Amino acid sequence: MTRRTDLLAGKATSLADDDLDPYGWGSAAYPGGPGTDFDGDQLDREERAALRRVAGLSTELEDVTEVEYRQLRLERVVLAAVWTEGTVQDAENSIRELAALAETAGSTVLDGVIQRRQAPDPATFLGKGKAVELRDIVLAEGADTVICDGELAPGQRRALEDVVKVKVIDRTALILDIFAQHAQSREGKAQVELAQLQYLLPRLRGWGESMSRQAGGRVAGGEGIGSRGPGETKIELDRRRINTRIAKLKRDIAAMKTGRDTKRHSRRAGHVPSVAIAGYTNAGKSSILNRITGAGVLVENQLFATLDPTVRRAQTSDGREYTLVDTVGFVRALPHQLVEAFRSTLEEVADADLLLHVVDGSHPDPEGQIAAVREVLAGVKGASDVPEVIVINKADVADPEVIDRLIRTHKHSIVVSARTGEGLDGLLELVADGLPKPDVEVELLLPYDRGDLLSRVHEHGEVLTTEHTETGTRVRAKVHAQAVAALAAYRV
Repeated sequence: MTRRTDLLAGKATSLADDDLDPYGWGSAAYPGGPGTDFDGDQLDREERAALRRVAGLSTELEDVTEVEYRQLRLERVVLAAVWTEGTVQDAENSIRELAALAETAGSTVLDGVIQRRQAPDPATFLGKGKAVELRDIVLAEGADTVICDGELAPGQRRALEDVVKVKVIDRTALILDIFAQHAQSREGKAQVELAQLQYLLPRLRGWGESMSRQAGGRVAGGEGIGSRGPGETKIELDRRRINTRIAKLKRDIAAMKTGRDTKRHSRRAGHVPSVAIAGYTNAGKSSILNRITGAGVLVENQLFATLDPTVRRAQTSDGREYTLVDTVGFVRALPHQLVEAFRSTLEEVADADLLLHVVDGSHPDPEGQIAAVREVLAGVKGASDVPEVIVINKADVADPEVIDRLIRTHKHSIVVSARTGEGLDGLLELVADGLPKPDVEVELLLPYDRGDLLSRVHEHGEVLTTEHTETGTRVRAKVHAQAVAALAAYRV
């Protein structure tokens, strides 16, 4: 008999009796109990035997007509997770995030369960007995899909499907599906397709006739002399086509990267500093960009509303121009296929002069969000070297104690609310202070017919004095080191 921890009732309830513990749990007679030598980390027996139900995950609507409409077009899903480390709160935060992902993908979440194990079962992810219990929950809820909070091996997915008798997908497939729905630009669509194909390639399946050898020539018509042979199986044909498509997508993305690099280098040539906005998905990055620049970027209270990077021009209070780059959001356990596919986009962060790392101050685990973002950026060459400012957003709804904790932990941080505008003036001052300033002092005599040079000095440098003489405009200014060579002919 198993013991279940039922969170729907808000407390632990035991369905077991004393015969669960024939030795007397914790007695010296029980292997591993007091009085014996410690033999490694032991999970509590009740945790190992429990399939923990998570309350508050259901996203079904109460209005009957809307429920009937949604059930026609939305998949009805049950979530399943394996809790291997951390606290139960960490496990519940992770599965609630999975529920938000599932709803963003267009599903109705019916229920969610967590199984306590030292490691996922290599065969069925949950374990054979718990997979049967999951099947019973799926039948009771009328679900048609199970989503697992982790990346399943191909064999695990097949074995779990054989038990629960409905479609099983993992967290990676779910995130890839969301990206496919939200990608708008040609580059974004190509990046998502590449990631999907790389994920699909080792997971190709075939049944019955689809696994048979494909005959070549006129064998099918009974004229096979000279053309008989093993041929290709259907799965081999699919694999070859996918590899061909992957190669083409990589070439296309490389060509698009050249165009992105050209634009970035032209901004560099014009000495325009760059500020990148990065952070966890749904932390409010696009809202902050809109507040600062009026960019009009789509803002939605859902995960991964922004996939295509947006570049907008802004000015500091003293008139210096810079660009703001809104990047794709991150999430815990972001599929490595997506990190690789979006590498050219993430390079916008590595090339920036300042990084605004936006954190959702109202999230149950903001520190986990920060760690997840930094883990992804650590894999992008040069991104870890960019000066970082932690922007704690949603101050209007966040717990003040959480905000105080984040401020104490992260010295270079500021609290803002993109909704109310609180703290944005201070954020703009931080940006102005963090941008590189012209540091090379020059004295120039610019002919009157070179007004373009005088304009560039005003735009990208800091003019100290100006004097109009018979031969031209005498200017003393501070400019960027990159601009000194272009002005060398006019120095006095």
